[in-house]
Amino acid sequence: MRGTVLCAALAALGAACQRVENTPRASGTPAAVDTAAPAPTPAPVAPTPPASAGATKLIVVEGFLTPESVLHDPVQDIYFVSNINGSPTVKDNNGFISRVRPDGAVENLKFIEGGHNGVTLNAPKGLALRGDTLWVADIDAIRAFDAKTGAARDSVSMASLGAVFLNDIAIAQTGALYVTDTGIRFDDVGNVLHPGPDRIFRVGTDRQVTVAVRGDTLGRPNGITLDSVGKRFIVVQFGGRSILAWKPGDKAPSVIAKGPGGFDGVEIAGSRMLVSSWSDSTVSSYETGQEVKVITGVPSPADIGYDGKRKRVLIPVFTGNRVEIWQLP
Repeated sequence: MRGTVLCAALAALGAACQRVENTPRASGTPAAVDTAAPAPTPAPVAPTPPASAGATKLIVVEGFLTPESVLHDPVQDIYFVSNINGSPTVKDNNGFISRVRPDGAVENLKFIEGGHNGVTLNAPKGLALRGDTLWVADIDAIRAFDAKTGAARDSVSMASLGAVFLNDIAIAQTGALYVTDTGIRFDDVGNVLHPGPDRIFRVGTDRQVTVAVRGDTLGRPNGITLDSVGKRFIVVQFGGRSILAWKPGDKAPSVIAKGPGGFDGVEIAGSRMLVSSWSDSTVSSYETGQEVKVITGVPSPADIGYDGKRKRVLIPVFTGNRVEIWQLP
């Protein structure tokens, strides 16, 4: 979604567009505050959630093209960044995956690139790793690549099941993949439509696809992650205000916390559960069920990643074409 259409669509999602450089560069100096999409003023009657002290912006890496997800590969010690590069729903085969070093240097902007070397990649969003295989959500399919070479390995289509907007991926300990379908589309002028249905798909190790759970209680599910300690999945709502817990076999998820809504990414970071929100431009922690703001003032924070080695939060700024790296205390 380039130009006016992309801006209109993202404005409907509570975001704003801005122009940035097209050449990636890392800077140890925090970028200027983005005034294009200020956080909305809370209602006077609503109590302000407590803030967590000490989160520090370390590095800003600019020059991406609609970055949607960041993932730390602890084996290679590299950050993968998915770039939609246009419309989140158009099969234009111009999406790509970048490799970024922890110091912020872009090792390879187009490590995996749609339309090159036999790769199909339209609008890559959520990322997940199992061994040396990188899985990517791509509109109505998930695609697998060699995390070391970028070579295409596999592709599983969910088009026959009516997948609309595959968004994020989590991998169970059994190796099965669970993929959220937010169920949204954009029309020709950028309006956000919700044809639904809201679902989570399961892709078995035999590549058989089933619908694991569906229904309005999912609230346009966006981010999903495995909570291995709780033996459950955590799912966050883009279209609601709830953070959900769900176990395979359950007919519906349960609400474990509430926040500002417009949720995108979710990560388990030690004892913390970190969630990004477009609604108030934050990343917050919900370790006790209560919202504690960890990072503020980041507009359109998409599918965040976590570097457990360094205790860093990795934030793709969707409308800002940059990735911000923040240090947790």
